[in-house]
Amino acid sequence: MNSPKVFSQNIIVTKEHLDEMQHVNNLVYIGFLLEAATAHWNNTVPAEISDAIRWVVRKHEIEYLKQAGEGDLLTLNTWVDDFEGVTSLRYYEILKNKTLVVKAKTLWVALDAVSLKPKRLEPAALKKLFFD
Repeated sequence: MNSPKVFSQNIIVTKEHLDEMQHVNNLVYIGFLLEAATAHWNNTVPAEISDAIRWVVRKHEIEYLKQAGEGDLLTLNTWVDDFEGVTSLRYYEILKNKTLVVKAKTLWVALDAVSLKPKRLEPAALKKLFFD
């Protein structure tokens, strides 16, 4: 398989992102991951594909390695590892000053946008979009 195309976005940590210890809240990090996955999907696939599929999370795995606080500039990188059957495995890195703060992966399940039942993916078509 070819190498995945990495999608990146920057986030500036605001006071609303913080917990009582003045660090980015763990649930906020999950929100960052979901937003990046959605943005990557919406910026990569044509409307006829995105209109036909909804994604739901089956499993998140997250490692919190460093802390981030108010005013920090974070870079979130995400890429798809593979599409298989009705699932897609996606990886993430969140960096602060090129230092890894969070690494994560999510197993996503594709649903038909109308029936909301699992929808088999067309991996060849998607791989052309998400891999070099």
